[in-house]
Amino acid sequence: MNICVYGAASDLIDKVYIEDGETLGFKMAERGHDLVFGGGGGGLMGAVARGVHRHGGVKITGIVPDFFMEDGKHVDGLLFDKIDEYIETDTMRERKSLLDELADGFIITPGGIGTYDELFEMLTLKNLGQHKKPMAVLNTLGYYDGLLAVLDTGIKAGFIKEKVRELLFISDSIDEILDYIEKNA
Repeated sequence: MNICVYGAASDLIDKVYIEDGETLGFKMAERGHDLVFGGGGGGLMGAVARGVHRHGGVKITGIVPDFFMEDGKHVDGLLFDKIDEYIETDTMRERKSLLDELADGFIITPGGIGTYDELFEMLTLKNLGQHKKPMAVLNTLGYYDGLLAVLDTGIKAGFIKEKVRELLFISDSIDEILDYIEKNA
């Protein structure tokens, strides 16, 4: 199964997040799942890719906008250097579309505004019936507790339908996350 993982590109984060990312990647590969991701070499993107690569035996696909290139080559240090297949796109929108198209399920790890953008776009599309792929949020160190509070506030105030909250599986357990993805893909 192709699992798309969204997450931070920054290395300026607590090492616990990095360790969880590497463990997620290792367990994905151990279970025979291929990784589809944004191609980053840093932060949680790089950590998950390293975990997958170290276990071996599965495919890593990085979808990368061409502005991450210089003189026809990937910018050193920006992208994960052990990707099996690079797919270059013209725009971030094209990148997100291909991530969606190639994925059988999505795991959202802690991240910044790009990760939130990806999470909310896929959640909106799922809510609108544009995909039925499982979405799981890895809530390392309670990172997404604030997001859950925002969703609950929106539900309570009538801006968000209660069913939207049910479209996301949220856990701090990597095994529970992978079990959910496998059962619902």
